Amino acid sequence: MAAEDHAELVEHAEHAEHALTPASYIGHHLTFLQHPVKPEGGFWTLHMDTLGTSIVLGVLVFGFLAWVARGATSGVPGKRQAFVELCLEFVNEQVRGIFDKSFEFVAPLALTVFVWVLFMNAMDFLPVDIMAKGLAAAGLPEFRLVPTADVNATFALALTVWFLMIGFAIKAKGLGGFVHELYAAPFGLPKLTFNPLTWIGVVLMVCANFLFQMIEYISKPLSHSLRLFGNMYAGEIIFLLLWLWAATGLAGTIMGSILGVGWAIFHILIVALQAFIFMMLTIVYLAMAHEHH
Repeated sequence: MAAEDHAELVEHAEHAEHALTPASYIGHHLTFLQHPVKPEGGFWTLHMDTLGTSIVLGVLVFGFLAWVARGATSGVPGKRQAFVELCLEFVNEQVRGIFDKSFEFVAPLALTVFVWVLFMNAMDFLPVDIMAKGLAAAGLPEFRLVPTADVNATFALALTVWFLMIGFAIKAKGLGGFVHELYAAPFGLPKLTFNPLTWIGVVLMVCANFLFQMIEYISKPLSHSLRLFGNMYAGEIIFLLLWLWAATGLAGTIMGSILGVGWAIFHILIVALQAFIFMMLTIVYLAMAHEHH
């Protein structure tokens, strides 16, 4: 009997160890599919789920747009063509209202950013538990479906815009003008004289200008990326908490379902709004790169 009791205790302990708790449930759904697998992470660790989902969505969405564009006619447009033309006109109007230089480059870039981010955000509407079971059956027990809830993805997008912004600034002002602006804006520089105090003032102004320029350049990709990441990550957490509540019993199921539907409807606005804000900031940052101080 002692051996049987011991075996039963071991079995209960193993079940308790693998029992689903709120922390383990949320932790499971927030675990990335990493390569190589490193518990501590690391700079060279790839999030394969973020990369895979982003690439697949990009191929599907822009493949659809290219398909519609190839079949476009000059007559009465069909429903698909009318929808795509509406999106194009919407983005073009936003670009024209802010930035009319290099329109042929900025407008397609803005459309790419808006559509891609919109569909990456929209992955948050997929039922997380059903998708998790399907992915687990396919051999992917850990897989996050919302690329923009991964700060690595939003930083990659923001840094791409940041490098384009610097490239636009150098193209518009020249390398010398760009470097001069780093040290001479926003406060300007006093005229040089033989007075030693003037030289001290120049050094202080150069340091102050460069500091303010660095704050501006560093804050842009930070705010650009963290705004999108924070909103999508928070939405993901709220969905998980509502599904946890729905698993607590009949009352929890009813309330969790009602609140889940309400949050999903409200989240439609967040998904579209965050894609729109990311696109608008992209246009604004590129337009600011052409401004001369």
